[in-house]
Amino acid sequence: MSEALSGRGNDRRKFLKMSALAGVAGVSQAVGSDQSKVLRPATKQELIEKYPVSKKVKTICTYCSVGCGIIAEVVDGVWVRQEVAQDHPISQGGHCCKGADMIDKARSETRLRYPIEKVGGKWRKTSWDSAMDKIAKQLQDLTQKYGPDSVMFIGGSKCSIEQSYYFRKFAAFFGTNNLDTIARICHAPTVAGVSNTLGYGGMTNHLADMMHSKAIFIIGGNPAVNHPVGMVHILRAKEAGAKIIVVDPHFSRTATKADHYVRLRNGTDVAFMYGMIRHIVKNGLEDKEFIRQRLFGYEEILKECEQYTPEVVEEVTGVPAQQLIEITEIFAKAKPASLIWGMGLTQHTTGTSNTRLAPILQMILGNIGKRGGGTNVLRGHDNVQGASDMGNLADSLPGYYGLDKNAWNHFCGIWKVDFEAMQKRFKTPDMMHKKGFSVSTWRYGVTEEENIPHNAGTKLRALIVVGSGISTIARVDTTKDALDKMDLVVFFDPYFNDAAALTNRKDNLYILPAATQMETSGSVAATNRSYQWRSMVMKPLFECRPDEEILFDLAKRLGFYEEYTRSLGDGKGNFVWPDDATREVAKAIRTVGFQGRTPERLKAHAENWHMFDKFTLRGKGGPVKGEYYGLPWPCWSEKHPGTPNLWDDSIPVMDGGLGFRVRWGDVSPTGESLLASQDSSLPGSKFKGGHSMITDKNVEAITGIALTEEEKAKVAGKTWATDTTNILVEKALAAGLSPMGNGRARAIVWEWTDQIPKHREPIYTIRHDLISQYPTFKDKPNHFRANIRYESRQKEKDWTKEFPLNMLSGRLVAQFGTGTETRSAHYLAEVQPEMFVEIHPETATDLGVKHGDMVWVHGTNGAKILVKARHSYKVNKTSVFLPQNFGGMYQGESLVPYHIAGTEPYVIGESCNTITSDAYDINTSTPETKCGLCRIEKA
Repeated sequence: MSEALSGRGNDRRKFLKMSALAGVAGVSQAVGSDQSKVLRPATKQELIEKYPVSKKVKTICTYCSVGCGIIAEVVDGVWVRQEVAQDHPISQGGHCCKGADMIDKARSETRLRYPIEKVGGKWRKTSWDSAMDKIAKQLQDLTQKYGPDSVMFIGGSKCSIEQSYYFRKFAAFFGTNNLDTIARICHAPTVAGVSNTLGYGGMTNHLADMMHSKAIFIIGGNPAVNHPVGMVHILRAKEAGAKIIVVDPHFSRTATKADHYVRLRNGTDVAFMYGMIRHIVKNGLEDKEFIRQRLFGYEEILKECEQYTPEVVEEVTGVPAQQLIEITEIFAKAKPASLIWGMGLTQHTTGTSNTRLAPILQMILGNIGKRGGGTNVLRGHDNVQGASDMGNLADSLPGYYGLDKNAWNHFCGIWKVDFEAMQKRFKTPDMMHKKGFSVSTWRYGVTEEENIPHNAGTKLRALIVVGSGISTIARVDTTKDALDKMDLVVFFDPYFNDAAALTNRKDNLYILPAATQMETSGSVAATNRSYQWRSMVMKPLFECRPDEEILFDLAKRLGFYEEYTRSLGDGKGNFVWPDDATREVAKAIRTVGFQGRTPERLKAHAENWHMFDKFTLRGKGGPVKGEYYGLPWPCWSEKHPGTPNLWDDSIPVMDGGLGFRVRWGDVSPTGESLLASQDSSLPGSKFKGGHSMITDKNVEAITGIALTEEEKAKVAGKTWATDTTNILVEKALAAGLSPMGNGRARAIVWEWTDQIPKHREPIYTIRHDLISQYPTFKDKPNHFRANIRYESRQKEKDWTKEFPLNMLSGRLVAQFGTGTETRSAHYLAEVQPEMFVEIHPETATDLGVKHGDMVWVHGTNGAKILVKARHSYKVNKTSVFLPQNFGGMYQGESLVPYHIAGTEPYVIGESCNTITSDAYDINTSTPETKCGLCRIEKA
């Protein structure tokens, strides 16, 4: 392996045993001064013996959203050994290779030890005070000259719930909606699509619930690689008799465990699912009662699916007609059945159509609100669901309240500031309510002047990035261009962020050493909506600081710290972090039912996780008896157990029962009822049939409970979602009702361009001949403040003449995200040490490319990457596959020389997103990285 491809090279790796440190007292004194005294190989005796004075800390893995339990052994403040949590209710003693190496992540030799800045093209060490003074001064100068919208904030999913909430709050006090997180590039279409169909955008059931499934349908997901411990639950279901169906253009590791594998052309999921629906309806396999009681707009779906005969589906998707019929029959006749997806459904221009049609398919089969059923979305990072819940989004405040005046009034009340004072922080009043730039579009706020009018008359001039790998977002070339042109760039990161090496800028570039999540405490959201308490294992190493401390410091220097923290503790600067922030989140976010989550309850779950049933997640005894692990939202009160399976109307509300949320009013724009039928009620409810969401105006009529005059005064002008006294919610619960109403899910989203899901060809489609029949969208101006080309780009030329191969991308099991952390971990770097492209042997032969050859892969944006070719039958003859977890190279050049010494990762490689397409989901701006075209040439 070449030095360019392997980073430091094998000869420079030390492979130290992080799990064993001797001379602990001396070690703890050396932390932060001389790392050679901190890290050394373990002795044999140390590997087999327990430390006599150690304590064990129960905490949560920081990689994927499964949320596996970890037991960290700590001696005198030093993390010395790691064990799996055999009794954790979700992971149940399981770990993937990444989780098993968590200690290496925290103790990596490549971590940043102190703040650094780039001056005159050279990196140098600086102090916290100097760095923060300079950053604050430049932000103040830019704001004074150009306004607060000249700054972009990008958050990560490696922050805790509390840190994420305060990051969103920071941007609000700064005066901009230019903030976003990597949720935008993965499951933003899931949140938007599912919430606009069912009412909430999240996983409906939980992993262990799949033991009840008779069939598991996985489309656009690869849990064997992306969520290995989650895959264990799927395999257990298979052992119990469930049939596993995998639909994917790439023959993944998950596909190797399938009973039925279907290879479809990428970007044709809507056509495929419509073909399934048509066959279901034609053969009377639909659940007529569920549809009658709980689904609005079904007739429009019937009209649309009629065109997707098995023959048409075969022509569009490449799936043989008979195979479509076969797997549809298996899935439709298995009751209950679970549907799983990942980013294979979301990262498309039609991502939100995909994520709407999947739950519609499940509703037609009656699989929603059932044990063993549901739409089970597998989120990516450990707290990406939480970052989304906390409103690290360009289009919403925390809790999906949106950006309208009512939303701001609610949060100004929570934050104890005047609405008018908050409004004055924005350049103009209307900017307070406008979507900001997204993670996907911010580059165009720097590089394209046509977007200046969308951004309060200014370009983006400064970027603050908190724990996010922006170097692998689609179109890395535009990221580089934007970074080069900005006035100020700041990273909070435990590691040297790859993007800092990507840019050619000479000055005003800072990396502030952030603590890892093992050096902080707080809550994190698992993929199933459970919130787990992550306990601090050790104090921050070196000069690293937790993210919230950096934000607080910056707020002080910018002059709004007092207002920023007024809602914490006693409001006078005396508070306990993160506990008081957890309480603030519970008070603020009522739309998704956070009010039942207290730090005390979450900590009790962490300490007693052995007391939860591993199949139901319900507490069996002790202080957690009757509660569901992690209090999955909605958790309506401190007496509510949480909601393990969304939309289950067969159990009482105080057992987690729920009807569909009345989110779009009581009637449709055409005057039809959006409330559930009169024979659809929660057991024990006092109101029979569908009902409106609870407000101050209807609470007595719906619940049958009279309010006192004092209660009426407290809830005046409030709804269940804005009543911070929780009176309205408590009255609903007392009447056996869901506070958010009992409505119908909807198949029609009348606010969107495509009111029902439609198949549209990818912008860069390999089937140019189908564009006239299934065209993409019209060009969209001001799409998250950027003008985005759709139709004009698709029609620019026949892209297949120059780029004849379909491009697929995905993850590797030993790497994660951008790979910044995993490629800096000794053992994980050894497991998967190089970037590659999978190419079908016959295609490779035609191109004169041998297995192991270095090749250039060219993208439609004019960029190229240098990677190693692997012959593989996992792809068909017209497709190639690229892993997405590499960085540190750019178009053939190693970026290692641009790191500060000692921070280089052990492995580097090209980012596949250097050549992915400039196409985005029409509603959320999520990049279309699962569709694209490329050309391969031998290097």
